[in-house]
Amino acid sequence: MTYRNHTRATVTAALATALAGLAPQAALAADTPAPPKAPAAASVAAAHDAASAPGTLKTLARFFARDGKVSVKAAAPRIEGATVPVYVLAPDFVRGRSGTPVAKLDFLASRAVSADGQEASVWTVRTAGADTWRVVNIATGADETAYAARAKAEGGALFREPQIDAWYVQRGDRVLPLDADAKRAVGASGTTVAAYQKRVHAAYGDKLPGSAYDRRGEAGGYGERAASGPAVRKDASEPVAAAAAADDSGPLVAVLTALGTLAALALGGTVMGRKLRRR
Repeated sequence: MTYRNHTRATVTAALATALAGLAPQAALAADTPAPPKAPAAASVAAAHDAASAPGTLKTLARFFARDGKVSVKAAAPRIEGATVPVYVLAPDFVRGRSGTPVAKLDFLASRAVSADGQEASVWTVRTAGADTWRVVNIATGADETAYAARAKAEGGALFREPQIDAWYVQRGDRVLPLDADAKRAVGASGTTVAAYQKRVHAAYGDKLPGSAYDRRGEAGGYGERAASGPAVRKDASEPVAAAAAADDSGPLVAVLTALGTLAALALGGTVMGRKLRRR
């Protein structure tokens, strides 16, 4: 009998120690925001169809030929690989609202390639009130799909902080950098979600949509996502090309500057500024 009591006491103590060790981990998991919800497979397929539509390919041919590297006829653009979701830093996360994901869906991106090897990223957004997707922007390079592949390999969720053009992957309670801008912001080894929230709140907490800063129209503000388009980076200074998907007669291509941001709304979406290497 004494032996049994001793065994029970030993097991109880061991169990208490184990539970004590698990308690902080459980609390950490509860406090860590969940990754943003992935778009439905049907939405991804619809966005891919919009990116590969004949009208979009005609626009891509002109886009690849814009600098004279290849002729419009010889460009022969094609969409390669999967269409991927691109998430952007969420205003409610910046505000510090409990349970808010770090990022929210901004647009879906497809990688376009020309016959001479040029790459571009075709951005598509959902039309308000329907699961119809339309092209709103074409950007040089394929950052979106490249970073999405890296995030998948790391087992995390990709998101972008547009104010500094930084790319990250959220993996559990860690925010890890994917490019040089992100490394400058959070360090080469990354940071915790909680520490990252404090950083972005300090940087953008007074510049969110609806703030006095936003109402004054100051350059460099946070940027609100329009109902049918990606977030606007207000400090964009370089021209960007936006394409509105149309029929086989060819999409409309507009070159927009920072002063022409409002014109993008007429195309069914707004445009996020890029670094000078992107148009």
